[in-house]
Amino acid sequence: MTKVNNRQHPLRVGLISLGCAKNLVDAEIMLGALLKDGVEITNDAASADAVIVNTCSFIDAAQEESVDTILESAEVRAAQNRGQSLIVSGCLPQRFREELPKLLPEVDAFMGIDQVAQVSDIVRQAVARRAERIGKHRTSNIERPTSKEKIAGRLAELNKDGAASEPEKSGSLRGTKKFGKTKTVVESVKPSSILHPPSSPILHVTQRPTFIPDFGTPRFRLTPKHFAYVKIAEGCNHPCSFCIIPRMRGSHRSRQQADIVAEAKALIADGVKELNLISQDSTYYGLDLRPNHSRAISSPEKFSAAAKSLSADAPTICTLLRELNALKGDFWVRLLYTHPAHWTDELIRTIAECPKVARYVDIPLQHIHENMLERMRRETSQQYIVDLIRKIRASVPGIALRTTFIVGFPGETEASFETLLDFIRETKFERLGVFAYSKEDGTRAGAMTGQIPDKVKQQRRKLAMAAQHKIAVQVSESFVGRTLKVLVEGRANEEQLRQANVSSWEHGLVREPEIRNPQSAIRNYLVGRGQADAPDIDGRVYVRGKVSVGEFARVKIVGHTDYDLIAERA
Repeated sequence: MTKVNNRQHPLRVGLISLGCAKNLVDAEIMLGALLKDGVEITNDAASADAVIVNTCSFIDAAQEESVDTILESAEVRAAQNRGQSLIVSGCLPQRFREELPKLLPEVDAFMGIDQVAQVSDIVRQAVARRAERIGKHRTSNIERPTSKEKIAGRLAELNKDGAASEPEKSGSLRGTKKFGKTKTVVESVKPSSILHPPSSPILHVTQRPTFIPDFGTPRFRLTPKHFAYVKIAEGCNHPCSFCIIPRMRGSHRSRQQADIVAEAKALIADGVKELNLISQDSTYYGLDLRPNHSRAISSPEKFSAAAKSLSADAPTICTLLRELNALKGDFWVRLLYTHPAHWTDELIRTIAECPKVARYVDIPLQHIHENMLERMRRETSQQYIVDLIRKIRASVPGIALRTTFIVGFPGETEASFETLLDFIRETKFERLGVFAYSKEDGTRAGAMTGQIPDKVKQQRRKLAMAAQHKIAVQVSESFVGRTLKVLVEGRANEEQLRQANVSSWEHGLVREPEIRNPQSAIRNYLVGRGQADAPDIDGRVYVRGKVSVGEFARVKIVGHTDYDLIAERA
């Protein structure tokens, strides 16, 4: 119990989570651990004894957002609750564990990915540290606000200097004294450390993460009741030249299949209608569980050979999908974050033969030009990708392909960009995103020659998205007249209708009175998703009529916008 304003109450913690769905699961685990230990969770920052900022550091924009959120949280604390402790978790301290305590003295504790299940102890240490600091500085500010520009400049310097240690640069810490160890200022919660916490921030960050949650790990879901993310693995073994994830998240490590299935059963029993399988590379699932496994099987040829050599009972993404498909209940299984180098004929057959596996493939390709694929170290050739897409579409009719591309990568010429544009126009992906290359100086690509000016990157992104826009309209139009099964999310709000561009809706579904009165439109439409729409990243289906929220419904598509569909109850 803590005492605030002479009133006893349980320790209260607020949490802000940034970044991807994998980071969200980490946040859910932290909340589950806190609740299990009797901590109260609050959305009111002013009343919280501690606030946790769960950060992302994948690209510059994500890193900037994380720093902004940390500094904003410190400002709110200074104005409303000086005694509140501030804790930073996730990828940012994982990436800059040595320097962040010096750059951000406002923060009371830093914790890494391996420590998410130990969050309660770390929170208590941070609260105790904050209390002592407040006691020593009752009549003055205990820290001056840190300049965002100073932090950004220093992090950029660290990247340019090569923030990774030598074992990290070589890709592995195995066999070194640092493997599995944690850099800490306070090792554990002891009476002495609570009474006399150090003046510097508490630091719990493993050099290279090894943690992977299991079904027994406490978790408090932050997604709506009808869908959930299921983390099937953590870490990555790929050598992509633009990516910092292996250094932050560690080597690929899969959960046991029985453990994942147990979690899936519990989620389905709790009313979940959509299981979204996530990891850094879902197609690699299970390969690291084989005896004496080698991580050097990233190429299609080596991966295929390793997969074929497995015993009949070895866990793979195929065996996992088949077992989940066999579970009782009405639900979807959505496979996210697949790598093109790790697709096999067996995976294609599995998706085709499992009706509960959504007809949807998330397969980031990043580029198609041979030189770009080589510079990106993607381990796939142009012809391999073309053949793979043809094979998937031929074997799984009606499947929606989602991919992402990077434009403006170092060395990308006008000719190689035009090759990408032609590929987008010819392939006609149902779902596609385009990112301007973000220079990460701690990566191989960050040190490459031929860096592209930002203006050129953004121009190429606009051209690629314009090409996809025409395709998206055609894809949306192709759905009109069809009957679909959709998962109903809830009532449409004004912001969703605005983003959907209400005035362009076809067939008179939203008539002039409703355009003049958005509230009328809100009352009449619900938002759903089809199999071709993953949460948060793809389009929506706007349904008119009475359908149950959080359940599946059969709807007839009667119109469309550029990216969304309009439906009536079938």
